Amino acid sequence: MIHVASLSKKFGEFMAVDDISFDVAAGEIFAFLGPNGAGKTTTIKMLTTLLTPTSGALEIDGLNVRTHSNEVRKKFGIVFQDPSLDGDMTCAENMELHGVFYHVPRKVRAERIEYLLKLFELSERRKSLVKTFSGGMKRRLEIARGLLHTPKILFLDEPTLGLDPQTRNQLWTIVKRLNQEEQVTVFLTTHYMDEAERVAQRIAIIDHGKIVAQNTPEGLKSQTGTQSLEEAFLSLTGSTIRDEAANSNDQLRQMAKMWGGNRR
Repeated sequence: MIHVASLSKKFGEFMAVDDISFDVAAGEIFAFLGPNGAGKTTTIKMLTTLLTPTSGALEIDGLNVRTHSNEVRKKFGIVFQDPSLDGDMTCAENMELHGVFYHVPRKVRAERIEYLLKLFELSERRKSLVKTFSGGMKRRLEIARGLLHTPKILFLDEPTLGLDPQTRNQLWTIVKRLNQEEQVTVFLTTHYMDEAERVAQRIAIIDHGKIVAQNTPEGLKSQTGTQSLEEAFLSLTGSTIRDEAANSNDQLRQMAKMWGGNRR
């Protein structure tokens, strides 16, 4: 379902993603883990057509991401780290607008909205403005919206960040159910190692732009001689705290230099 070969992304002299390769099978739940600034979000942005790779090959459901970007966008749903809902619209209006954007037929759209709002326990708040929702309710709505057009792949970039354990558990229970019932492929990033260990069938760990390991959760623990995925992660990436802001600033400086040079 996802094929990545020798993928790289460079901002000026800064190599954000460095020659990575991996495959994700149809119907798989695949976790992409790494410290802050390791290249996770840059990779997702390339997979979802928001960034153009410097080099390498990307395919989604057999389609070249570079040359068939419009067709590729129809294949996936995505939930970003940052909120993307319209708070001045109701729950149902946010869903409806998304369905219109994806040209979901009206009858199918109505049935799908009803099903997803019920599944994500939002039916009773369908007429409520989203700005009145809690953080957990907004996340549930974002994931429901991402599934409205029945995508083959769902990208989840830190979907449970800041949520309480009960809400996190509820979200993953629903996602796993949809993965099984609709065979939707799930590509996720998270900093919660317990989530990745519980829901992911395979895991790739990226560090400093390079993939340092790919295996099942049990395989990673066996490979590193550790008892938990968190211990395996630290064994592979080290325990030094990363400064995400510094890494982001490095990228911005390199991009500014690159753009400035192009204008001259």
